[in-house]
Amino acid sequence: SDWGGIELYWVTVIMNQAYLETVRLIERLHRHFLDVLRVELRHLGIEDINAVQAMLLYNIGEKEVAVRDLKRHGYYLGSNVTYNLKSLTDCGYLDQERSAHDRRSVRLRLTDKGLSLSKAITQLQNNLAERLGDTGSTDLGPTNEVLTRLERTWTEFILSGS
Repeated sequence: SDWGGIELYWVTVIMNQAYLETVRLIERLHRHFLDVLRVELRHLGIEDINAVQAMLLYNIGEKEVAVRDLKRHGYYLGSNVTYNLKSLTDCGYLDQERSAHDRRSVRLRLTDKGLSLSKAITQLQNNLAERLGDTGSTDLGPTNEVLTRLERTWTEFILSGS
């Protein structure tokens, strides 16, 4: 009999189930995190931007970044990021400046209003990390390693098309 083949089959089934559960959990966590940001925005009395826009501000932080870098490193969708950046500029959270050398390149920098919100989100992140307690730091290391491998696998698939 081929016990090795049966064992391999069950290992594959269990791995596929674990993989699908991880993907579902990532999606739920992302939605929950945006909900956390919505609650914090309400708490701060901010009604003119949404959670995704607040996350954009947080990711820019004190840096000056090009829109293309934000898209590349922040994994934001092109048309979506353009709309959100315009809204953030119109609401006074963000300054945009075209490069003198390359008119296609736009540099982004937070205004004082944007920096204030970015710092509030940083404080929120610190508070949430503290809620995990001491065990959180030891638990998250292996978790982050697995998620990084998953990201790499997905990136390789996207780049190769198969």
